[in-house]
Amino acid sequence: MSKENNIKEKFKLALLSTAKAISDDFSINKSIKDKKNSVLDLLELEKLESKNDFIKYRAVSDSKALKKKFSNAEIYQKNLPKNFSYQSLYDLSEKFRCEMLGSKILKGVGLNLKENYINELYSKKINQSITKEDVSVNEAFEIYMLKNLFNINLNAVNEKILNFWENDFDKSLKSHLKFLLDNLENQEIYNSKISEILQDLDIFDDSDKDKNQEDQKNSNNETDENQDDQSPDSDGSQENQQNEENQEGFELDYDFNDHKIDKQVAETDSEKQNSETVIQKHASEFNDKDYKIFTKEFDEIAKAENLESLEEISKLRKNLDQQLVAFQDLITKLANKLQRQLLASQKRAWEFDLEEGLLDTSKLTRIIMDPYSSLSFKKEKDFEFKDTVVTLLIDNSGSMRGRPITIAAICADILSRTLERCAVKVEILGFTTKNWKGGQSRESWNKKHKPKNPGRLNDLRHIIYKSADSQWRVSKNNLGLMLKEGLLKENIDGEAIYWAFNRLQKRKEERKILMVISDGAPVDDSTLSVNYGDYLEKHLKKTVKFVENKSDIEILAIGIGHDVSRYYSKAIKITDVQELGDVMINQLSFLFNDKKKLN
Repeated sequence: MSKENNIKEKFKLALLSTAKAISDDFSINKSIKDKKNSVLDLLELEKLESKNDFIKYRAVSDSKALKKKFSNAEIYQKNLPKNFSYQSLYDLSEKFRCEMLGSKILKGVGLNLKENYINELYSKKINQSITKEDVSVNEAFEIYMLKNLFNINLNAVNEKILNFWENDFDKSLKSHLKFLLDNLENQEIYNSKISEILQDLDIFDDSDKDKNQEDQKNSNNETDENQDDQSPDSDGSQENQQNEENQEGFELDYDFNDHKIDKQVAETDSEKQNSETVIQKHASEFNDKDYKIFTKEFDEIAKAENLESLEEISKLRKNLDQQLVAFQDLITKLANKLQRQLLASQKRAWEFDLEEGLLDTSKLTRIIMDPYSSLSFKKEKDFEFKDTVVTLLIDNSGSMRGRPITIAAICADILSRTLERCAVKVEILGFTTKNWKGGQSRESWNKKHKPKNPGRLNDLRHIIYKSADSQWRVSKNNLGLMLKEGLLKENIDGEAIYWAFNRLQKRKEERKILMVISDGAPVDDSTLSVNYGDYLEKHLKKTVKFVENKSDIEILAIGIGHDVSRYYSKAIKITDVQELGDVMINQLSFLFNDKKKLN
């Protein structure tokens, strides 16, 4: 064993022993699961190149162990803010409570946590032209709590980030900080108070202070779905991704536990139907009599996690994370904008002066002034916001290699997180071929003495990176697979759109959106060499026309470097691939802002 590996192994054992001691749970084998089911794999370490790397991993491990020891899940859930937007801040508050409590008892743990936070804060860099819209509330709230609870001195960068939100936080929080610090040991009092404080904040576009039942119902439904998607880890435990995901905001997550996700997720019936080896023949109204397929025998629909080893997929995901850094500020700003708009569209309102419902406490002064006055009640009413699913269908052809496919993967990743937080389900699909030059299909054609006009003559590969029913956290590693150059070959768009269309047709959501990202016309040399020149283009046009005119699915396309408006009625051309995130989010914003569609 090399010296480096020997150090890693000893450090792993030290982390494991420390986690057991801190959490008072000596059954921990290789992973630690806190009371909110967030799992930390203690045996998966990334680089250990500097002192700060050791500090970081120990701090992450200590934090999870403290949460496992001090956080009661029932109390946490009981006091969870009913306004969905504030739940991530509540989660951060509970994390800090456990860390502060642990720091009081274990001075070494406290010093390590504080040093890691200082390292993280001082590594932040921002553009000098940053505005309030560029700063997520989560990031500012975390800095505020670190400054006031851990007494960390901020540098100019963090002061600037916090400056946009500090007055808002001070108005609601500052006078209660001593009370919170005095009640760290009493989770019920602390959680109840912080929940009350957060629900009195007025910082989100969708903030409706009394908003309750429907948001809680949605949150519970998401939790139930999350539990349906869980599978036992090696210790027999199950992961619940939702709360940790809310905590993240749109920041990059470099915790080493995120790079080993259990892929054995329970499939829904529709997922089972669409993950068979051979592409199925779907019954539908659409039938292009001019388009032939020589054979479907060698086609496949594959889940991304089945195309490469877990280790390779994890490496590719790390590569994607590194690429994400350069675009984080721009896309985060856009994603936050979209999230605020969506949450605003989903907000509720109240009907007042009713004879029954919830007691309207704001009108109680009338009773005091005049005891004979009748009580006033209120009732929550919903704005109609249709259940929505969005499919991102991404061209995985060779011409997308490099920056185009990297940025497409980054945008899909962040859009998935954004929309998921707004209760909009997202599916991410890719399309390519298994081989160059026709593969097994062409070999079969050759053996049959090359009949004329064979039609499509290559082996299709359609890829499911993330199904609509899976959580982003479960599927995040899969998106890195797009960066594998050997995966990107030919593109036969028409059949890919029809495949994505059929998947959407089976969904129960009221509103269905299909967004296609491509860099031009369909191309497959094997097919075009034995059929007329625009064979694939004609089929694409007919397929798109059918989806646009004969279904309730909204389809739009983004062409990278090429005008695709000759295929799609709703199409945008971008000349620079860096525009992709802006265009994707703006186009979705436009759709969600379409009152005719929403109401």
